This record gives sequence, structure tokens and C-alpha cells, in this order.
Amino acid sequence: MTKTRILAGMTHSARQQVVRVDREPDAPPSAHLVRELVLAAREYARASDALLVSDYGYGAATPAILNAIRAKGGLNGIPVTLDSRFRMMEYSGVTAATPNEPEVEQSLGVKIGHDWSKLLSSAEILMYRMKLQSLVITRGRDGMVAFSRKHKPVDMPIFGSDEVTDVTGAGDTVIATFTAALATGATTEEAAQLANYAGGIVVMKRGTSTVTRQELELALEQSPPVTRPH
Repeated sequence: MTKTRILAGMTHSARQQVVRVDREPDAPPSAHLVRELVLAAREYARASDALLVSDYGYGAATPAILNAIRAKGGLNGIPVTLDSRFRMMEYSGVTAATPNEPEVEQSLGVKIGHDWSKLLSSAEILMYRMKLQSLVITRGRDGMVAFSRKHKPVDMPIFGSDEVTDVTGAGDTVIATFTAALATGATTEEAAQLANYAGGIVVMKRGTSTVTRQELELALEQSPPVTRPH
């Protein structure tokens, strides 16, 4: 998968992405490549505190590959987080998932909109069917909601301004931060709050950007975590 981003703008002005060209593989990975992926992932997992599965439907991350990686204790009990664009419900037994609201609606065939009760019931179904310990549903400008088996849902408004500069990589930033936090022993709410800060910071940057530890620490110092009551 190769992405080409085409930007428009004058020499001394800020440039904006106007179109993206994606070059996708014509066929799924061969059996040999899948085997190499499984073996490599097992090696990395032995030295890791968590595994993040990012499935965009190109064949390098699938439910079958994950099952092969964790066969015979291959993951040794480390947290496994999931971001799957098209087949989230085919994964079962992962630790946590971080879908956006449209992905939840597509998976369950529902329309959530601004209906809090539908959001709660959808989350309950996903938690049960996928055997999740944690679930974070991102809602764009409405922030995100964190669900855990042991606690009430936590509704978090978006961090920072809603005048977004560039959403490139926002979802990846959220799940990467969430996973890193879980790997250190953070609770679902703590990990989701940190991910919310990271997502809010990265969308204020242009292009494919990252968030630093210093930026997160500064954000936490200046703006303590906020939740919305229900």
C-alpha cells in the first residue's frame, strides 16, 4: 500500500491536502509471506509489552494471522489492541478495540447519531461479542467514550480546539497512545484520556505527524482531564 498526498498552496503559504492517491496490492500476501509475518510478529511479541493490530483490509493483518501468532501461547498474555476498518467483529478475544463511530454503525447495522442510549447498547454488544476488556469509540468532534467491564462509561470531550488542521494519522495516534498506556498498566480511563490528548495534539499539525512526551506532559499540566456527566 502506497499513499501519495497532493498538496496545494503557494510557496510562502500553508499548503493543504486536496487529494490522496492510494496504490493498493492486487492480491493478498502469499502463504510464504504470511508465514514470515507470523514468525516475525512472534519474535517481536516476545520482547514487547503489547501488540497493536492495524487491519486496513490489505492482507498483512487478518484474524487468521493473529490467531496463528497467539497459538500455543505466542503472545504470552500481553495486551492486544485492535483497529480494524472492515471486519472488526471477526476478531474475538483481543484486549481492546478503538473503532470510530461510523465503523461501529457499519459493523452492527445501526445509526447512533446523538443517541446516548444507542451508543451504550452498541458498545455493550461489541464488548460481549468480541470478548473485550476495553473499548474506546472515537466520535470526531464529539470526543471519545471509553468502556470497561468494571466501570461506568467515560465520555471525554475532544482535547484542544475543534478547528482541526489535518486529521492525517489521528486514529493511529489514538490507538498507539492507548496501547502504550495499557502496556504500562494504565486503566482503560487513564489510557483513553492520554489517547484523547494525543489525538487532539496531532490533528493541529500538518501532514503525517507525531506527538512527543513533552507535548503530552505540557497538555496535562495546562488542562486537567475532563469528562462529561450522563
